[in-house]
Parts: sequence; structure tokens; C-alpha cells
Amino acid sequence: MKEGGLGETYNIGGGGEMDNLSVVKMICRHLDDILGPLPDGSPRESLITFVRDRPGHDRRYAVDSSKIRRDTGWTPEEDFITGLLKTVKWYLDNEGWVNQVKTGEYLEWIKTHYG
Repeated sequence: MKEGGLGETYNIGGGGEMDNLSVVKMICRHLDDILGPLPDGSPRESLITFVRDRPGHDRRYAVDSSKIRRDTGWTPEEDFITGLLKTVKWYLDNEGWVNQVKTGEYLEWIKTHYG
């Protein structure tokens, strides 16, 4: 905010572009490392299924952060792999919040606090 140009738009990304399936497999491996394998001994990666309802399914998402790097000197403090592990751990440590999102309960909190 201090270094950017007034009215400019900057994309923020880590430069670690990879396909979606690789990300899902990485999440599965992190969960296996933290929680152990599934009860039957198989890895969580065995749960991955492909659906037919999205024939043009996104294969990847990419963000070009060269402008913010060039204009402000910004660089990410976290790489994708360690950041993903921290994210997985956060969700596991905040199961109550996850359940509120799944049930829609958090919407009431938002309405109460933000109208």
C-alpha cells in the first residue's frame, strides 16, 4: 500500500504455478502426514474422483504478479508448499469455524455484525 501507485491494481501470487490435480494430491499427502492414512490403510489420494459435469474443468489457476514485484519490490514471505501445509493445519485446528461455514451459521454472524 505504501509503494504502489494510486489507483493501480496489483495481482499477488507466489509464482509457484501448478495444475489443480497436483495441489489436491499435495493436500492429501499433508493430511496423511498429519492424520495418518485412512482407516483401511489407503492414502487419501485414493479418494480423488473425477466428475463428468464439468467438461471444461479448470486445470490450473495462474496469477501474474510481475507488476507488483516490479513496482513495489514485493516478494512472498511464504512458498506455496509450506503455505499450503499451514493452511491445512489451520483448517484442522479450526473445526468449529469450518462447521459454521458448512451449516451456514456464520452467515447469521455476518448479518449481525455487518448488516
